[in-house]
Amino acid sequence: MAVMGPGYLMARQRAPGGRPGQQGTEALPVTIDIAHSLPHSRATGPLPFRPAAAGPLRILIISDAWQPQVNGVVRTYENLGSHLRAAGDEVQVIGPAAFPGVALPSYPEIPLALPYYRRLAGMIEDFAPDAIHIPVEGPLGWMARHWCRANRVPFSTSFHTDFPAYVALRAPAALRGAAGTMTVAALRRFHAPAHHVYVATAALEEKLHGWGFGNRFVRLSRGVDLDLFHPGPARPETADPPVLLYVGRVAPEKNIEAFLALPGPARKVVVGDGPLLPALRQSHPEVTFRGTLTGQPLADAYRAADAFVFPSRTDTFGIVIIEALACGLPVAAHPALGPRDILGGDPRLGAVDEDLGVAVRRALAAPGSQADRHDHVRAHYSWDEAARVFAANCADMAR
Repeated sequence: MAVMGPGYLMARQRAPGGRPGQQGTEALPVTIDIAHSLPHSRATGPLPFRPAAAGPLRILIISDAWQPQVNGVVRTYENLGSHLRAAGDEVQVIGPAAFPGVALPSYPEIPLALPYYRRLAGMIEDFAPDAIHIPVEGPLGWMARHWCRANRVPFSTSFHTDFPAYVALRAPAALRGAAGTMTVAALRRFHAPAHHVYVATAALEEKLHGWGFGNRFVRLSRGVDLDLFHPGPARPETADPPVLLYVGRVAPEKNIEAFLALPGPARKVVVGDGPLLPALRQSHPEVTFRGTLTGQPLADAYRAADAFVFPSRTDTFGIVIIEALACGLPVAAHPALGPRDILGGDPRLGAVDEDLGVAVRRALAAPGSQADRHDHVRAHYSWDEAARVFAANCADMAR
């Protein structure tokens, strides 16, 4: 059994005209709803959660994506948790490490939790949270969702990944329509009972409405540490060739090969790790692969580049985009959900285009200055504001 990211188990299915187990069969998305036939927890009704007050909140986040994974979901809740704790709230995260698990095929660094329901129920009840948030549609997320419904406890969710777009890129052409429909239906079912669903952008909210989601949506943006991510000395205009930077997982769903295939004399730098890294090091000796960087080395990598390239078509935001902008870099991307909203058609910030090479050329010629891009991030993105929105909606659930 192969796995397509958290929440979607990929079973080997018979291709049209094929036999089960035949070589060449394709992996089709089959959503396993582990909420069926689970026992109820030892609680017999709603827990006596503390009513919301002006004081601190006890917030529980139950996530299939958590440390030591490095991705946008983890970074989002690391930062939110840090700011919520600084404001006096108590935040606990239950992640895959609390349960037995197996590594995702092709993604050995990402554990797929095999959660025990009674253990999860005990952990929830021992913490006695005021609010529960379930950000990922994975096995742990489905089980936490079941516990909340069984005990009539409200919970919130987030929509972080455009899985239907991912399926459209990975599924055989003849099966994309059916696979996409199944994926949307599974996502709609997962999120339907949520008190509210966090979305990062207006475009994502509009897309979910179009898919028939009837939820109340709450816009939850992201932030950047502006003390760390800021412009440095501008590279000389005579510097040649330009340096193009990619930061993110080195994995198929990030469409990194579109970045590596860009023509022209530019020098390409990749920051990140992932299952494709060993093969790409071999096949692209002209590219500088720096592995995972965090903190000051990451900020320095942004400042050493001329433009940031974001080739993904499945991300719904892209924290790395606003980090790059904060460091003064123009951004080149496909017109996917995240980049389209972040750049907003402002040519000073960069460019989006179906032809990534065109977007890169326009980004390298972007008007405006490093300071313009940094100031845009300062004006529009704040972890303090994101934490305030998150806490206010947690308090609303706890009433």
